Amino acid sequence: MPLVYPLVQEAILLQNFGSPKNQLLAALPDEDYQRILPHLEVVDLPLQKVLYHPGDSIEYVYFPRESIISLVTILEDGASVEVGIIGNEGVLGVEVFLGDPTAHHEMVVQSADSGIRMAAAPFKVEFERGGPLQRLLLRYTQTLFFQVSQGGACFRRHTIEERLARWLLMVSDRIGSNELPLTQEFIAQMLGTRRAGVTIAAGTLQRAGLIRYGRGRITIVDREHLEEACCECYRLIKEMTERSLPLERE
Repeated sequence: MPLVYPLVQEAILLQNFGSPKNQLLAALPDEDYQRILPHLEVVDLPLQKVLYHPGDSIEYVYFPRESIISLVTILEDGASVEVGIIGNEGVLGVEVFLGDPTAHHEMVVQSADSGIRMAAAPFKVEFERGGPLQRLLLRYTQTLFFQVSQGGACFRRHTIEERLARWLLMVSDRIGSNELPLTQEFIAQMLGTRRAGVTIAAGTLQRAGLIRYGRGRITIVDREHLEEACCECYRLIKEMTERSLPLERE
């Protein structure tokens, strides 16, 4: 299980962490945030930590801060492909309030940092109260479904270079940095392709002056032209996210 920071009480969370750094939590009115605060725990989310396997019961939901959690489909032959990513714009565990608190994907930490978790039972109770949290969660779920469906179309129709550019931009948006601690092997697993394909695609983007990559790290050098090099899926997903999720408290 992730490391839970000791003595996570209201004063500790507020004094040591200030803003929750998660857009859903930050958008809650103060009254609603204070009500759920005793149920929130700050936890470590180490790189490639599997939070849930398919079929696991979801006991906690996770609000990433500067970490990213991937939703990964595992096929019968052992191959894997990422179908969605969750960063500080959202929450892992929407299944809890959708009525089936069972993981249907492997849920793995793609970019390490701390996150905030909440036990499933009080989370569902709070959702069923209605109000701001419920509205935010429903809007976020719509955004997540759009990301997953658009990603399926992207996988089918777009080149590996376009998909890699989109994926790097989405990761960068969620961790707030152009320095991405990612290996080509891990990227290949997430994109559902061979490592050789990622090597060729990354080389193409690097020769164009858009990225720089080395051992275990990729740097976005020219973001403007990288956005031009990727498919329309990045723009569509970003617009949907920005339209659905306010950055300020409701």
